[in-house]
Amino acid sequence: MKLAVLQMKVKEDKGKNLKKLEKLCEEEETRNSDLVLLPEMFNCPYETDRFPDYAEEIPGRSTELLSELAAACDAYIVGGSIPEQADGKVYNTSTVFNPKGEMIAKHRKIHLFQVDYPGRIQFDESKYLDRGDEKTVIETDLGTLGVAICYDLRFPELFRSMVNAGAEFILVPAAFNTTTGPAHWKPVLRTRAIDNQVFVAAASPARNRSSSYKAYGHSLVADPWGEVLVEAGEGEETLYFDIEVDKVEEIRKRLPLLKSLRPEIY
Repeated sequence: MKLAVLQMKVKEDKGKNLKKLEKLCEEEETRNSDLVLLPEMFNCPYETDRFPDYAEEIPGRSTELLSELAAACDAYIVGGSIPEQADGKVYNTSTVFNPKGEMIAKHRKIHLFQVDYPGRIQFDESKYLDRGDEKTVIETDLGTLGVAICYDLRFPELFRSMVNAGAEFILVPAAFNTTTGPAHWKPVLRTRAIDNQVFVAAASPARNRSSSYKAYGHSLVADPWGEVLVEAGEGEETLYFDIEVDKVEEIRKRLPLLKSLRPEIY
């Protein structure tokens, strides 16, 4: 399975962000990928008070483009996330499209980001967003995929629940910042991969130094042994990696964590 992780720079103009996505998907290696992963809030700046301004219904302008690109590339696309307008509420939502351009899943971010680090960063998504209430696990021709969004990463119960439902690969659109990113980004992603013996791929926006919220970048792919297979820097970059699908079963045989579970005592 060939994976493409798009670490794109996001600007204030939604139209320009969508044009940028089209351009990135036109690259030959992306078009030859089986699965394309986009970052959290790929169509607008990561600014909570502006999410309602950028919000759109699904289907809508951004998801219709994702559908077209999935069909054009003959690939699965995990469409990062966008602000979704639904029933008078706004959600942080990821959509998944199959190679026919059909939407096969929609994940609404379950855990909304809150941080209060005086002098560094203060942020509360819950003031502007509503939370999702369902995990997302999808059967595909590539294997069983799980989807989580950014702050969902910090809740191991969600990841184990996805693995219990069959997930072999977990895709994480995310936008850690330059305070939490250096401290926790790589350790948390590696830990989720190790504990659950799955591939974890995470896509961040590229760092935009003119933005009020500066993404950490460093999109990466970790394998079921916790090894970081490929990692971006802070700028705009596309990661490509050929995933050895059989490695999940191999690692689970080598170290049978899931078979050794004792749920009756937890």
